[in-house]
Amino acid sequence: MKRSSLLPVRLPPGLPAHALPEWLLRLLPFPGRLAHPIRAAIQFQTKEEMSESIKVAPTEEPLDEGIRKRWSPRAFSDREVGEEELRILVEAARWAPSSYNEQPWRFIVARRSDADEFRRMLGCLKEQNREWASGAPVLMLTVAKEVFERNGKENRHAFHDVGLAMGNLLNQATEMEIYVHQMAGIHPDRAREEYDIPDGYAVVAGVALGYLGDPEQLDDEDRREAETSPRSRKPLEDLVYEGSWAEPAEWATEQHRLAHAAATP
Repeated sequence: MKRSSLLPVRLPPGLPAHALPEWLLRLLPFPGRLAHPIRAAIQFQTKEEMSESIKVAPTEEPLDEGIRKRWSPRAFSDREVGEEELRILVEAARWAPSSYNEQPWRFIVARRSDADEFRRMLGCLKEQNREWASGAPVLMLTVAKEVFERNGKENRHAFHDVGLAMGNLLNQATEMEIYVHQMAGIHPDRAREEYDIPDGYAVVAGVALGYLGDPEQLDDEDRREAETSPRSRKPLEDLVYEGSWAEPAEWATEQHRLAHAAATP
């Protein structure tokens, strides 16, 4: 990236996008084409660092740093995720809570270092995901056991519990600076046939994981833009009810948050 002799600026790691002036934020994805009259140069060590910084969640409450930093990239580096790292990730998943401690999660893993196995799993992804997931060093399929071992009855919480296991994996991955992108766009029937998954188990989702890559390696412009766009979420008042359905909890409203902030010394 070209350096400026006039006004070099380095964005501190972890600085949320909302902390930047609006004019500066607009320049971030295009540091080489600045039209602002002061000709400022936005300088990062790498393009990966730019993606990582702008993706830090602008949360309204002080959350754990791992939650704020976690996001789902499509651009992964060539750096291999080793067996020890993978073992740590699935060990984190293993210690998730589950209904009756049934632990209904199962993981099928394919590493790019094994070309044949990697190709098999890529074939279980829908085309729009295969295009970018082929650059990840590790692919996975998550599978849920649909019945309780204890009594053979349907476990309607199985998918929920697989999600909890993946939440543990995501938290551990973020701590290790490994990034994870989960995919609904898979072919469950193809995966069942390819891996001989028995009845009583359901394929839940696809997973790509690895170290952060350069957004410019993505062929699709919309995907490149998504890698460097700030994250957003629905407001709490749309999600949290108290008293009755669709009745926002008063303490979760934006009005309450602003009033509390104004009253805090």
